[in-house]
Amino acid sequence: MLEVAVIDDPAAAGSTLDPMRARLLAELAEPASATMLAARVGLARQKINYHLRELERHGLIELVEERRKGNVTERLVRATARSYVISPAVLPAMAPDPGRSANRLSARWLLALAARLVRDVGVLIAGADKASKQVATFGLDAQVRFASPADRAAFTGELAGAVAALVSRYHDENAPDGRDHRVVLALHPTVAADD
Repeated sequence: MLEVAVIDDPAAAGSTLDPMRARLLAELAEPASATMLAARVGLARQKINYHLRELERHGLIELVEERRKGNVTERLVRATARSYVISPAVLPAMAPDPGRSANRLSARWLLALAARLVRDVGVLIAGADKASKQVATFGLDAQVRFASPADRAAFTGELAGAVAALVSRYHDENAPDGRDHRVVLALHPTVAADD
C-alpha cells in the first residue's frame, strides 16, 4: 500500500467524491471483505459490492486474498493507498496556472503553484512507476514564527537571495546530459489543527 497516490483520471476522481466510497476507502486501510464492510458501515452487502467494483475498476482498491467459505468465495480487498490527492489534471481546461498571475505574493498564486506541483509530481510518479524507477526529489518543511511583518519581509528577501545565488551557482544551461529541475518554495501562515 502506498502512503499517498495521485488521482489523475476524472472518472476515478469522481468515484472518490461519493461519500460512501470515500468512507469505504478509509475503512480499507486494512483488508476487509464486503460482508465485513457492510457490518461496519450499516449498508447491505450487495450495495457494498457495487461500490467496491467501482473503486476496483478505477484502481483505488486491490485484491489481497480470496477465501473459500462453503460455496462462496470471499474477497478481501484494501485501498491502494492510505491517502489520495486529486491532481488538477483531472480538470485540464480549468487547471490553475501560476503563469497567468503577476502577483507572486498572492495566496491564490501560491495555490496555483501548489496545484502545478501536485500535477507535475503526479506525472513523474506515474512515469517512474511504469519504468520501475524512482523519482529523485527533495522536500523541505519547516515552521518559523516571525516577531513582526518586517521580520517576515526581511526573511523572504534573504531567502530569495540565497536561492537565487544557489540557482546561479549550479544552473548549467549548456550541460549536455543535464536535466532541468523545478525549485518551489512557499511561505504561508500555519493553519491550526482545529481550523
